[in-house]
Amino acid sequence: MATTYVWKGKTAAGETVTGEMVANSKAEVIVNLRKRRVSLTSAKEKPRSVSLGFGTKKGVSTKDLAVFTRQFATMINSGLPLVQCLDILSKQAEKDAFRKIITQIMRDVEAGSTLADALARHPKVFSELYVNMVEAGEAGGVLDVILGRLATYLEKMNALKRKIKAAMTYPAVIFAVTIAASAFMLIFIIPTFAKLYADFGGELPGLTRFVMNLSVFVRTRWYLILGALLAVYLGLRRYYGTREGKATIDRLLLKLPIVGQVLLKASIARFTRTLGTLVSSGVPILEGLEITANAAGNVVVKKAVMKTRASISTGQTIAGPLRESEVFPPMVVQMISVGEETGALDEMLSKVADFYDEEVDSAVESLASVIEPLMIVLMGGIVGVMLVSMYLPIFKLVTVIVEK
Repeated sequence: MATTYVWKGKTAAGETVTGEMVANSKAEVIVNLRKRRVSLTSAKEKPRSVSLGFGTKKGVSTKDLAVFTRQFATMINSGLPLVQCLDILSKQAEKDAFRKIITQIMRDVEAGSTLADALARHPKVFSELYVNMVEAGEAGGVLDVILGRLATYLEKMNALKRKIKAAMTYPAVIFAVTIAASAFMLIFIIPTFAKLYADFGGELPGLTRFVMNLSVFVRTRWYLILGALLAVYLGLRRYYGTREGKATIDRLLLKLPIVGQVLLKASIARFTRTLGTLVSSGVPILEGLEITANAAGNVVVKKAVMKTRASISTGQTIAGPLRESEVFPPMVVQMISVGEETGALDEMLSKVADFYDEEVDSAVESLASVIEPLMIVLMGGIVGVMLVSMYLPIFKLVTVIVEK
């Protein structure tokens, strides 16, 4: 496992230099520094810092990576040397963590490493797809073209991620507001009515008694509710961490009304976009399918892609196994089949990806139009039931007075 080392050494001129390097061992640090004509005097593993989750986000987002790749492609296309491009990009990186990574990549390239190998030492930032495409670009002498394709791919993926996030954020916010309003009424409003009715005496309606008992439970046993919610969350998270649990939950998610369609279309868009980008960049189809399967984002889709990969290795086409999986719509399978027959698979995959990007847009709009009234009805229903339950005794008292 790669570790970050803090090293100190001396140049041939006797100058003391320091820095950080990601390597698999101290011996690898010594070898890399010798290539730079630096004699190592000391090297220690950098202690891992503990983040408490406050302040700005230090991770490298898809957007950061897309901007970096687009600028990198432009510089390479303009004829700037690779090391100079990395030096400029490191200086203008906004996040410290990303700046350090780019600087380390630059040093590794200076030491004689290929760009792909240097990127591969930072798997949390540069995915297998990214590294494989860069490797294909270096081998074919078309690094600027590959980086341009990668930038377009990352921009499309970032846009897709934002759409899905927007689709899920709205109902989550409405649901949170509903829970907060209900809790407020149970904790502060209902007890006032309960005290009033306790002074009156007499038997209360069943609905009123239920809401009052619920209010007492929430106020006195709130820790049990929080504990139960935490246990459910941790249980689901642990179950989802297992192979069987992930497969079951992913399968159930795809079967959900409307939401399932959004997730499926997003997975198809991601699959076709990724595979199309890899194929057009010269990555072998078997290797491309394996990378694509891991980037699918859903176990059901991943299994279908891996079955396709296994079938292709025995001489079959891509379209046949995809059709048998019953995960991919007929239109997708047909377009891939035409792409294979005409030798324009990458073009067809890009067209399918563009089509499903638009489909995700439509599905997100449909989801919002359906969920919005449902959540409003849910919120109004919960609050309405509580209000009616509190006014039922008053209605009953008025009825008794009128009858008398």
